[in-house]
Amino acid sequence: MFKRGCGLEFLLVLCGLELSWSCPRHCICYTAPSTVSCQAHNFLSVPEGIPPHSERIFLQNNKIHRLLRGHFSPTTVTLWIYSNNITYIEPSTFQGFTLLEELDLGDNRYLRSLAAETFHGLGRLHALHLYRCGLSALPSNIFQGLRNLQYLYLQDNNLEFLQDDIFIDLHNLSHLFLHGNRLWSLHQNTFRGLGALDRLLLHHNQLQWIDRMAFHDLRRLTTLYLFNNSLSELAGECLAVLPALEYLRLNDNPWECDCKALSLWDWLKRFRGSTSAVGCVAPPKLAGEDLKQLRKEDFPNCSGSESLHQSKTNSWAGTDKVSLKKEPHPPAQPPYPHHPHHNEQYPSPPSPLPQPPPSVDGVQEESGRFPSTIAPPQRPGRPRNCTRQRVRGSKGKGPNEVHTLKEMSDKEYSSQDFTDGGKYEHTSPDGSPPRRKHKCTPRTSVRPPSGVQQATNWGNTQHPHRFLYSILGVLVSLSSERILR
Repeated sequence: MFKRGCGLEFLLVLCGLELSWSCPRHCICYTAPSTVSCQAHNFLSVPEGIPPHSERIFLQNNKIHRLLRGHFSPTTVTLWIYSNNITYIEPSTFQGFTLLEELDLGDNRYLRSLAAETFHGLGRLHALHLYRCGLSALPSNIFQGLRNLQYLYLQDNNLEFLQDDIFIDLHNLSHLFLHGNRLWSLHQNTFRGLGALDRLLLHHNQLQWIDRMAFHDLRRLTTLYLFNNSLSELAGECLAVLPALEYLRLNDNPWECDCKALSLWDWLKRFRGSTSAVGCVAPPKLAGEDLKQLRKEDFPNCSGSESLHQSKTNSWAGTDKVSLKKEPHPPAQPPYPHHPHHNEQYPSPPSPLPQPPPSVDGVQEESGRFPSTIAPPQRPGRPRNCTRQRVRGSKGKGPNEVHTLKEMSDKEYSSQDFTDGGKYEHTSPDGSPPRRKHKCTPRTSVRPPSGVQQATNWGNTQHPHRFLYSILGVLVSLSSERILR
């Protein structure tokens, strides 16, 4: 017979609670998966006593100042430390964390700088949150070795410049959020290596110049946001290297609709995706007009072939010292990892851009937050994207964890530009519907074992009476044996 104490312990274990004397004070610890929840307790430092084999650690909404080596265990899979006061991260804090899949350091406004080796060795990391951290620069090799990273959140920082090849190791990155920074130029090799990128958000920056070959590696890019910048011109060849592009936002830039705009005008006429208005501010006679709606007659004294040739010549002159050798194609994306926690619930993914819904299944979308390790369901007949946007709602915390997700005022796509009632066109300039591009072959559904499949098919046949006949045959044979005995 169990003693009363043992029975209580057994009952708590069945309920998913971990009876551990090492659980930090004011925190909640439980199993399946092993989790430590310490959010919103005004901790000034990482609390002591975190169980050494914890898989998920939630420390958001505290006042933690420093992250040092030894604060966490290499068994950690998910680590949330957003909305704290972190000013320093020791470079070896995450050394040896080979199981870490999601790291959220966002909304630490005084972090401002990171050592180049901070994230080295995190080979399984697939989501890295560094939004609103006050970052003004990034070391050139800070993302080295993060080959499984799929989501990178760098929005709402103070970044003015991106090093060449800073993303070159991110072969599987699908979403890159850079909006709300101070970027003023994009160079030829800024995005080199991002062969799997699906969405690139660059709105609300200070972009004045984009190299003609800045997007040359982005063969799978479907969504590009460049609105609310300082662009006065953009070569059509810059967008012509994006064969999968479907959604483009160029509004709220000071476009000069003279001969320099001829190649962009020509490309927009042929584009079959969804585009925003491209409002002209010059020359004066075309101010307020939409570049897409202009006619060839609106470009007097401009020769189409001469304009394109001249712009190409200028581009090569500005990049004569940059190697233009063709890069090898990146490896195909691996399938989404199997989610280890079947009891976790996630909302459905949002509808495709350009009009992201304000909420999904009643759950408000947060600023670039997606579930960590779950594959989004594929819509029937829509195999166009290998990677789909995922929305983070509840992370499926345990029954005893009091967890409140932070409300962010600036949502990932929050802008009046998305709700301006018709500024975003869903047809091409010539009136034809947007063309859907089937870039990826649909994933083959996983079939059950052959025995199960066989039984299922047999049970669904149009002759269920065969099953009855077989049973009757067995009964008759048994009865015959008895009679003969």
